[in-house]
Amino acid sequence: MQQYLLSIYQPDGDPPPPEVLDPIMRNLDELNKEIRQAGAWVFSGGLHPPGAATVVHHKDGDVLVTDGPYIEGKEHIGGFTVIQAPDLDAALTWGRKLTEVIGLPIEVRPMHWGHC
Repeated sequence: MQQYLLSIYQPDGDPPPPEVLDPIMRNLDELNKEIRQAGAWVFSGGLHPPGAATVVHHKDGDVLVTDGPYIEGKEHIGGFTVIQAPDLDAALTWGRKLTEVIGLPIEVRPMHWGHC
């Protein structure tokens, strides 16, 4: 089966207050259980804010290390889920469920293994 990356895009800034975030997280836990029970879950994770990032870049024979995100923007990838699905339509079904639960944009992208 093909694996897909479901990237969660969230706005920069503080997370929502607990009265908003707690029900979302409970619903997300339920969705993650559903994904696991369907045999589609591979792994998932949340990310620290973009300010916690460090960029390592090889350029002109040297490796440059800089603090902060590679690209500045008003939103960032705040988390992700990797699923396996028989086709893009099935992956999009999980993406739809995820955006319905958390209310944020989800990018669904097929993965490939081997040479990058």
